[in-house]
Amino acid sequence: MDSSAPSHLEQRLTGHLQTLYPKLDASELARNCLTTFHLDANSEPPRPHKNLWDQSDIMLITYADTLRSEESTPLETLHKFVKNNLSESISAVHLLPFFPYSSDDGFSVMDYTTVNPSSGDWTNISNITKDFKVMGDLVINHCSSRSMWFENYKAGVSPGAEYFYETAPQSDLSNVVRPRTSPLLREVQTKNGIKHVWCTFSHDQIDLNFENPEVLLEFLRIIRLYLEKGIRWFRLDAVAFLWKTPGTNCINLPNTHEMIRLLRLMIEHWAPDSVIITETNIPNRENLTYFGNANEAHLIYNFSLPPLLINTLVTGNCSHLKSWLMGMPPAQQGTTYLNFVASHDGIGLRPTEGLLSEWEIDTLIGTMKKFGGKVSSRTTPEGEAKPYEINISLWNALSGSVLHGPDQWQFARFLCAAGVQMALEGVPAFYIHSLFGTENDHERVSNTGQFRSINRHIWQMEELEHALNTNTHHKKVFEAMSRLMKIRRAQAAFHPNATQYVLHMGDELFAFWRQSIDRRQSLFAVYNISDQPQTFNLSELNLIATEDWTDLVSDQRYEDQMAQVTLMPYQFMWLANKTTRPKD
Repeated sequence: MDSSAPSHLEQRLTGHLQTLYPKLDASELARNCLTTFHLDANSEPPRPHKNLWDQSDIMLITYADTLRSEESTPLETLHKFVKNNLSESISAVHLLPFFPYSSDDGFSVMDYTTVNPSSGDWTNISNITKDFKVMGDLVINHCSSRSMWFENYKAGVSPGAEYFYETAPQSDLSNVVRPRTSPLLREVQTKNGIKHVWCTFSHDQIDLNFENPEVLLEFLRIIRLYLEKGIRWFRLDAVAFLWKTPGTNCINLPNTHEMIRLLRLMIEHWAPDSVIITETNIPNRENLTYFGNANEAHLIYNFSLPPLLINTLVTGNCSHLKSWLMGMPPAQQGTTYLNFVASHDGIGLRPTEGLLSEWEIDTLIGTMKKFGGKVSSRTTPEGEAKPYEINISLWNALSGSVLHGPDQWQFARFLCAAGVQMALEGVPAFYIHSLFGTENDHERVSNTGQFRSINRHIWQMEELEHALNTNTHHKKVFEAMSRLMKIRRAQAAFHPNATQYVLHMGDELFAFWRQSIDRRQSLFAVYNISDQPQTFNLSELNLIATEDWTDLVSDQRYEDQMAQVTLMPYQFMWLANKTTRPKD
């Protein structure tokens, strides 16, 4: 074999680059990428279709500074709290952007290589990676208008001179899909005259130009730094908008998928245990394409779950949730879903397109407004403003029902949502405020002027510790959530890739069956999603007669497999044959 011949890795990389940059020497660029990334061209490829997770994986989503104390930096405070209180409940921590930023609570990054000094430093990040898997945000679509790159762009010097996407106002932008209502283009005075730069999200967030390979090389340096600091899970923020071609809708373009395949190729050769997660808040069918052929995202966000599950619990009807779940393809081995119900952002409405009617969406929006929520809008290609997301804390979102408003079932409804999230195929990810039942923060909205701040409360540790040690709903939520998480982590049938089948038990009972990969454990998850008691017969579940069956939630054992079961409002059961109890 010719030792000078390109390696298999180099050949694959060259293929991706040839597609992205057909006018350049792809072979030379491939060698440059490998050198920049400090990657040996002969690195062994990871085993394909390998699951890099199991039932013990539960993710915590949090900002670096959500928990604050006068005694330590926010990152140190967070690490201490999670290590002391959640070591048996979670396996991974998603640290939302922890870099210096100018707006959008971290998503207008000024410097990708520095930890925001007000939160801590890289040592704090690396310390967390020693105890938990850590997912970091790769804010890849845009950066801050106050970044060094953008200052250099305006001055016409490197790095940055050609890092940003420009287009003329007269370009055909009529089909561009937008997640915001602000003007798409921002006029900027530069050394070379007036330019118009692309701003998908806000005029403080300038879109990067990946048509320039120097931008790719810059991000390879950034990714390598994160890998060196111990980060192994990568969230590709807003990646659906990455590539632009005027005259198209500029979302989900083929070159965007090609870029994801390239980044995955590089990252998983550097660290075979790395995981790519795409953040694409778009209709369900489009979202599913980010799995590629098991060669793009390892995990995709299950964006349709939050609005559908919340709608189910406030209407008392699971028909839409059930129909959606029946239509979701089982993930291939080596891929799975990231299941979340609450996050730092709002409840996305685009993922309901084709799943809920306009009337049902309007009813959901109206109900959430009654519970203290706000609504953010986007601009359609026709120039109309359309609701984009509902901004509300999950605790408040589940405070009542469409018909009766706030009621006495808030806690039960809240726990029911968590019970569904933990049991579905995929890896569950819990926003830190879902562990405490944090309420709407209207004061923070007033201070920032941003609707999303309603669900971005900052806890002072003294205040939080008092809430978790006194007779509050925060304590009740935290203890119940911790218990359920520990139970979930011990069940093989809850492996993210275990078999899942939807059961048909009417509109008020949502149910599905999970079976472990080795087929030894079967588990029936049955949820009363209404505010009235619901009764069913165990015979409807076709339980294996030779097995003993126990509800893991209540610890009740069922010897009579023809027995009638009544679930109180929002009560649920995880009925399993082989039971594994978490350690005390």
